[in-house]
Amino acid sequence: MNAPVRQSSTLAIVSLVAGILGWTLAPFIGNVVAVITGHMARREIRLNPALEGSGFATAGLILGWVGLAFWILLALFVLFLLGGLAWFGFQNV
Repeated sequence: MNAPVRQSSTLAIVSLVAGILGWTLAPFIGNVVAVITGHMARREIRLNPALEGSGFATAGLILGWVGLAFWILLALFVLFLLGGLAWFGFQNV
């Protein structure tokens, strides 16, 4: 008996690779690509039962969202730090 051949979703693999790149070589862009392609891959896998790779898509989504959260928190920290320094500087004038 032959088992049906299941193919991995290309979008799921792209999501995982972009999520890894988002933490190494392409910080912000990789995270955005990982989130977008991860959601597209999960939808594609859900609609086509012959595809697999849900774990790759989920891993890419997690890496992408955590990376984006890191960048947002970093931006807020810098904004508040510089805002606080500016406020402190104006108080001493």
